[in-house]
Amino acid sequence: MSTIAIEEAGYRFIPAVMQYSAGVVALPGFRLERVRFAEPVPMAEGWRRIAAYLGSIGRPLTAFAACELRSPAPFSEAGFAAFNRGYAEVLAEWGVLRAGQNPVARSNVCPRVAPPAAPAFHAFAFTVPADGAPPSFVVAGSGESIEGKATYRESTVAYGDTSPAGMLQKGRYVLGEMERRMGLLGFGWPDTTGVQAYTVYPLPPALTEEIVTRGAARHGLTWQDCRPPVEGLDYEMDCRGVAMERVLPA
Repeated sequence: MSTIAIEEAGYRFIPAVMQYSAGVVALPGFRLERVRFAEPVPMAEGWRRIAAYLGSIGRPLTAFAACELRSPAPFSEAGFAAFNRGYAEVLAEWGVLRAGQNPVARSNVCPRVAPPAAPAFHAFAFTVPADGAPPSFVVAGSGESIEGKATYRESTVAYGDTSPAGMLQKGRYVLGEMERRMGLLGFGWPDTTGVQAYTVYPLPPALTEEIVTRGAARHGLTWQDCRPPVEGLDYEMDCRGVAMERVLPA
């Protein structure tokens, strides 16, 4: 699989599924920056705030390259498909979609405690011109589900098994998927500046050991007490190599 460059947006991406690309990397002469909202911002307001922010720094809407979402609870498969259609409609209006492909990397997880009342933006990333900037990238979130299968049930590793052995299988699959996606972008764990894991279940010692020995915790691991976005998934990760990050006030 090869990546696709969007010259005017300043990044290239790994084609994946309708709701997201598997990852993005800034083109030479650009860098990716990440902005996190101090508190989750409901989707409609989030789109407005993101558009206003990009406009304030002189960047087009097509510079929008990645986002992190928060949802109230895991979706059914049908509910997730409906949410994704509405999400993609906005990207189409912004001119972000390319020949029906979605270039924007994304994670979407569900906090166990104090979840938002409706789907919301947690963070977003975009490109800015930067001559000589070091490479920067964002890898989309992945749960323990193999892409391209008919249903999540038939494609999920250790479906329904949250025992230590089940969580180890799930975690190993997701670690491998992070490495695969980074490899397609030309990176590995030594290039990351942030790695996040999302689960409401305890990480078995064998999994934490593997995370460390594979190099995924070189700057620490940010664990978030969240569920993946679809019923039946129990573990998700994402990662990034981004030098410029900031927090916007609520």
